[in-house]
Order: sequence, then C-alpha cells, then structure tokens
Amino acid sequence: MRITRDLLLRVAEDTVADRVKRDTSIIAAYLQGTVLEGADPVMGGTADIDLVFIHDEFDRGREIVRMTEDVHLDIEHHSKERYQPPKDLRQRPYLGHTIFGCKALYDPEHFIDFTQAGVRSQFFHYDNVLARVEMLYNRARATWLHFHNRETVFGPEQVQAYMHALDDSTNAVACLVATPLVGRRYLNQFQTITQEIGQPGLYDDLIHLLAGDVIQVGRQNVETLKTWMLQWEEDFKRLNLNYDVPAELHTHRLAYFMRAYEEMLGSDQPEAILWPLLKTWTLMAATMPSQSAAWQQVCEQLGLTGPDFEKRLDSLDAFLDRIEVLIEEWEPESDY
Repeated sequence: MRITRDLLLRVAEDTVADRVKRDTSIIAAYLQGTVLEGADPVMGGTADIDLVFIHDEFDRGREIVRMTEDVHLDIEHHSKERYQPPKDLRQRPYLGHTIFGCKALYDPEHFIDFTQAGVRSQFFHYDNVLARVEMLYNRARATWLHFHNRETVFGPEQVQAYMHALDDSTNAVACLVATPLVGRRYLNQFQTITQEIGQPGLYDDLIHLLAGDVIQVGRQNVETLKTWMLQWEEDFKRLNLNYDVPAELHTHRLAYFMRAYEEMLGSDQPEAILWPLLKTWTLMAATMPSQSAAWQQVCEQLGLTGPDFEKRLDSLDAFLDRIEVLIEEWEPESDY
C-alpha cells in the first residue's frame, strides 16, 4: 500500500467520525503531528497518525491502534480542563504549539475554535516566546543542579532524568524559531534548526552529550549503531511478550521504529538514531523488573552511567551556559 499524506488524513477523518458516534463524552477531536507538517510524514515506509480526543470529563490516557504493519493510530484522550484558560497555553511550549497548529476534525461546540483563537492571539509576541523558552531552559538547569548537588544513583531513572534535561535544553533552542522537537526526526530537525540560527556547533555538542567520544557525527559509526539497534529490537520483543508496556513501546510500533532506524543508518546522518533509540530503550529498562544487560553496557560505554557521567554533567553545564547566552542575545524576526 502506498502511504500518502492524503491517505493518512482520510484515515484520521474516518476514525474520528466512527469514534464520535460511539462515544458521547467526546466534545472535540483534532489532528496533530507530521501528517500536518510540511515534511513527509512517512519515514522508512511507516507512519503514525496522531489524534487527540477531548472529553467532557477526566483524561483517559493514550492508545495505539494498528491499521496495517506500516501505519498505526496514536490516540490521546484529554479532559477539556487541560485547555483552560486558553490564554495561558500561549506560554506552554508543547500544548501551546500543538493547539496553535492543530487541525480540528470534530468541533460541534467550537471548543477548539475558541481555544485556538485564545492561543494564537500574540502567540509569537516576544514575551510569550521568551516565557516558553525560559520554562524549558530553567527546567533543564534545575535537573543539572539536582545531579550536581546529590550523589548519583545510576539506573534507568537517572538516565531518563538526564535525557529530560537534554530534551528541555534543546527544545529551549528550538522554540526560539520553531515547534518543539519530538519523535523519530528529533536529531535531524535539531541539526536543521542549529544551521538556520547560525549555531551548528550546538548539534555536535548534543551528540557529544549523548555519546561522548564513542559516536561521532558522520558515517563511521554505522556498524556499532546497527548492533545496538538489533539489541534494542530483542529487548522490545521480550518486553512485549512478558510485561504490560506503556503506549510508546506498544508492539504495533516495532516496524515504525525499526524501519526508521534502518533509514537513518543508510543516510549521511546515522547518529540521528541515538535519540529515539536511547529514549525508548531507557523506557524499556525502566519498565522491566530485570534491566536489560545490553542497555546497561551501552549506557556505561556512552558515559550515561558509571564514572564518565560526571564528564557528561560538566558538558551539560557548558551546553546550558551556551544556550543561556543564545537566549539573552536572541532577537525575534517579528513581534506580533
């Protein structure tokens, strides 16, 4: 089956039409993610469709629904209270950007229309952009301080916290000029952004923060990365056979990740695999009662655990200092 943006949009519309007939608690639904964006939503011959249903009551979590081996629905269920008051969303980096750019697929009460109008008003005003960026930067710095002031206990939770700090710091940069980075194209998009703002060294710094001197920018690391990919696949399958898994690691997402990894490894930017692979692998390690031996070995090799982690924290400190200066000197192209 040939996967196109039009096909994915039709599937989204049909899914929403079917759900609202069967669930009267749904007051609105919207489409978000790569199906809406300018980039090709297909990567490695696979794609997901990101939908959000808004309910008149409490949040209902997240579900993964298989359409074919190559396409799945990634559906979140939110309470309408999450969106109140709309004007406050202007200063929230993730949900604010989501509402600003989402496409309403069901909105009989004009809930999305009203919320979107409140968000879009002065969304790119300097004060609102700066508030979103500083929220992310300050959170990253707080994580660094937590590590700096306490003895580190190595393990999945520690690696997750460290990667959250990287996520917050890189998205502080991204949100100066674009939407927050998420998903499989995370590092590809960050490299593009750093080039656009004249700070390409930030991309190299981020790769170093993830991998130290083990993985370099370029094609020389393909065999090592391929080995890790296959170990990741083994753990993914073992996890889904034996444990309850979070939606991010649902069995229907295996091809979605693996084929994207294979495409990255065949590109001029094979190190782009690092972000989605390490992020999901660490979540696997946190989910399994007995941590993956392969994950432990890779994390220590990269300096994400063990004696070299102190060097990563020193590099993170310098990375955050550089981003702080960038934010202080940033001047928006427009202010409206």
